[in-house]
Amino acid sequence: MSELTHFDERGQARMVDVGDKAETHRVAIARGEIRMQPDTLRMIVEQRAAKGDVFGVARIAGIMAAKKTHELIPLCHPLMLTAITVDFTPDEERGAVVIEARVETRGQTGVEMEALTAVSVAALTIYDMVKAVDRGMVIDQIRLEEKRGGRSGTWRREG
Repeated sequence: MSELTHFDERGQARMVDVGDKAETHRVAIARGEIRMQPDTLRMIVEQRAAKGDVFGVARIAGIMAAKKTHELIPLCHPLMLTAITVDFTPDEERGAVVIEARVETRGQTGVEMEALTAVSVAALTIYDMVKAVDRGMVIDQIRLEEKRGGRSGTWRREG
């Protein structure tokens, strides 16, 4: 296990100093899903939700969340993000929507938290927009799939 860098020698929380790290192109891809009743998913896909275009609003919410991650997660650095995409893949057989966020920057620290935050907020937005018809939705499996750049190079989830 590697050293936990967000704590000093006394165990106090601290923001990591990234000032001496090399600036590199960094990419993170995160995924998650929201499961729901099949009728709810059809309503979203057919754009019949009372609140409007669920995927369109959730995409914007995910993008905004990635940009504000440093305001939500106490020890995250504010980053100049260069690209953010949030995509949705409906799986009608399972009654689920797979959410994928890809975040990029050129900087001294990674964008994993930004990608994870984008997925989380996109899922919460979908829930909020259709909770009136399906309060039993489940947000699940939010995870980092891949990260590239920096000293540690590339990491990909296996399986």
